[in-house]
Amino acid sequence: MGNTIRTLAAFIPADRCQNYMVKEFREMPMDKMVDLSGSQLRRFPVLVCSFHELVKLYLSDNHLNNLPPELEQLQNLQILALDFNNFKVLPQVVCTLKKLCTLYLGNNRLSHLPWELSLLHNLRTLWLEANCLTQLPDVVCELSLLKTLHAGSNALRVLPAQLQCLQELRTIWLSGNLLTDFPAVLLHMPFLEVIDVDRNSIRYFPSLTHLSSLKLVIYDHNPCRNAPKVVKGVRRVGRWAEETPEPDPRKARRYALVKEESQETLVPALPLPLPSPNS
Repeated sequence: MGNTIRTLAAFIPADRCQNYMVKEFREMPMDKMVDLSGSQLRRFPVLVCSFHELVKLYLSDNHLNNLPPELEQLQNLQILALDFNNFKVLPQVVCTLKKLCTLYLGNNRLSHLPWELSLLHNLRTLWLEANCLTQLPDVVCELSLLKTLHAGSNALRVLPAQLQCLQELRTIWLSGNLLTDFPAVLLHMPFLEVIDVDRNSIRYFPSLTHLSSLKLVIYDHNPCRNAPKVVKGVRRVGRWAEETPEPDPRKARRYALVKEESQETLVPALPLPLPSPNS
């Protein structure tokens, strides 16, 4: 029923569409969840803010760039999805939702985050992928209970040293950034279980054998000269990972020299000049 309504709403002008969608929610849903994803919304329907016991609110894939102050009334909200919208700035009212555990902000146009985000003391999962971040906002390092950080598909070149303060962090996803070196701060985070640096520009990987909690490292699509060394039982995804053994650097050099010499011997000798008729 919900999908049918959203499909029909796509053919209704924006203002009428919003009024039509709100009629779906005359009273608090039994499952304490409101899903308005893909509803062509340009303005958030304030009526939803009257559902004070709401736990999950999905607003993905709309045309939102702001939220009303009335959203603060949803103090029981634990999951808020704002991904695939038009936010250039995170609305301050989001930072008043103290029970938030999961916040989806991916696929917007965010270039920074407000320091008030640090007030979300219960935040465990933060999605920031596909935004306009050139550096990881310092406020992320203040989220002491954060367990999962998705920051892929941005323009990150380094990570802040303060990130190691997040001792509850278990998984970090950095695929599709501009990293040229493996982030040094991650070497000081032995509690990490999953590290994803796929699709960057990392040429050399240090040893990760001292990261005692590591279970998975994804380093594919990097112009690396070596694979990261890990202890037995840790899964690697990338060049020389499971099937193909990483070449010994000395043997690789020796092979290259032999190949060069063999190519020289294969160069055909130039013909000797013909003797001069006067000789």
